[in-house]
Amino acid sequence: MSKNVFIGSIDQGTTSSRFIIYDKDARAVGSHQVEFTQFYPEAGWVEHNPMEILESVKVCISKAIDKATAEGHDIDGGLKAVGLTNQRETTVVWSKSTGRPLYNAIVWMDVRTSSVCRKLEKELAGGRTHFVETCGLPISTYFSAMKLLWLLENVDAVKEAVKTGDALFGTIDTWLIWNITGGSDNGLHITDVSNASRTMLMNLKTLDWDKPTLNTLGIPAEILPKIVSNSEIIGNIASGWAIPGIPIAGCLGDQHAAMVGQACRKGEAKSTYGTGAFILLNTGEEMIQSKHGLLSTLAFKLGPNAPPNYALEGSIAIAGAAVQWLRDGLGIISTASEIENLALQVDSTGGVYFVPAFNGLFAPWWRDDARGVCVGITRFTNKSHIARAVLESMCFQVKDVLDSMHKDAGEKGEVKNEKGEFVLRVDGGATANNLLMQIQADLLGSPVVRPADIETTALGAAYAAGLAVGVWKEDEIFDSGEKNQKDTIFRPTLNEELRKKKMESWCKAVTRTFDLAELSL
Repeated sequence: MSKNVFIGSIDQGTTSSRFIIYDKDARAVGSHQVEFTQFYPEAGWVEHNPMEILESVKVCISKAIDKATAEGHDIDGGLKAVGLTNQRETTVVWSKSTGRPLYNAIVWMDVRTSSVCRKLEKELAGGRTHFVETCGLPISTYFSAMKLLWLLENVDAVKEAVKTGDALFGTIDTWLIWNITGGSDNGLHITDVSNASRTMLMNLKTLDWDKPTLNTLGIPAEILPKIVSNSEIIGNIASGWAIPGIPIAGCLGDQHAAMVGQACRKGEAKSTYGTGAFILLNTGEEMIQSKHGLLSTLAFKLGPNAPPNYALEGSIAIAGAAVQWLRDGLGIISTASEIENLALQVDSTGGVYFVPAFNGLFAPWWRDDARGVCVGITRFTNKSHIARAVLESMCFQVKDVLDSMHKDAGEKGEVKNEKGEFVLRVDGGATANNLLMQIQADLLGSPVVRPADIETTALGAAYAAGLAVGVWKEDEIFDSGEKNQKDTIFRPTLNEELRKKKMESWCKAVTRTFDLAELSL
């Protein structure tokens, strides 16, 4: 295979879009990133403009190609395929005929559907876990089906388009693929198994839309996209884009892409620290039903005929978003990177515990009535203590999830290193913070491994696309996860007694967040 081979990766996140171009050795040779607007129309509501997201992706592709070309890379001659990864669950309904969204995208962390969830929990025999057997997910504001129900009930344009057969539903991957492959001029209405697994509408065993679930919820099947694997040629990019004719050959939700980028085999786990934090443990071809508040989900299916890998997942709504809040909401820091130095000015939080339940709590608590608290404040408390408490809050939440994972997977479900330690692989922008990673290792009592390239989500989508067009073989991808000399390993230094006391204090702080959603404004 010629060295002059490139794979592109669209990485569409919660706050920004990126396009990264990789060479045959999986090295990034060009990239561009664009932030887009977050809309907060009411308390607990979060929206994006789908047209702005589309434009941001278009700009990123053009600029990244320009940059790589300026560096002497023949992208036009060597680009073989493009992969796509995206923020999951975020829901769009648009017009098939005009290509225009019928409402803003409702973002994964949005909690406007609380009343929809409560109503279903009361009406359905199985309550909150009514659909867990088929889709692996509890009834929660987090998942796309609830957002779609809200749109069907509350937006006249959506109701009308469904009635006339003009409505299309999709998560962000579906919206992008439809537009990139032609839009209202024969664009492909497609999603992949990982994104579909986060809607509450896909049967995890058949990997197809679950008809009984659709009937129960009253969701019309004709507005849903076709489900494909994570690694196959989906369709070609249309004219009007910078790279017409190039195949889109890989598509995964962001956390599933990170699992591939981290080369997580069965029994291995990764945690991605972004706006939220997401911990996934690959359970292989076995689907494990959690008894401790985790989600059963699809990890990846790398080809139409490949066996699916499943995962246990713990989703944390607010991680890096709490740092953004310190910056934008409180003005305690002016850039996100400043938090590390501010937190290093003290050697503990001084007894302060911060629980960022801004929009409720996800795994393993699942309390959408929770709201954020900062407890243990005294006259001694200063902004450094609060900054450190914010960093600790991310790590406590990851520890909660991993404790649940260990209980669900058991000894046989986890891979240990030669010292008998369970190793957590980490990625995402926040992992550049060394203090955060050291706190994480201390609270886990086990090693944390950070790869040299912490942006493994985009890499995972590139791997999936490259696999489909023969640039890489599966063994090459998963062998890349073997211990790398450039990895940074953080080892715990905290004694067991203090670790236990801190976890007890954290759990006490978490209980203080419950039943606060109705506090008067």
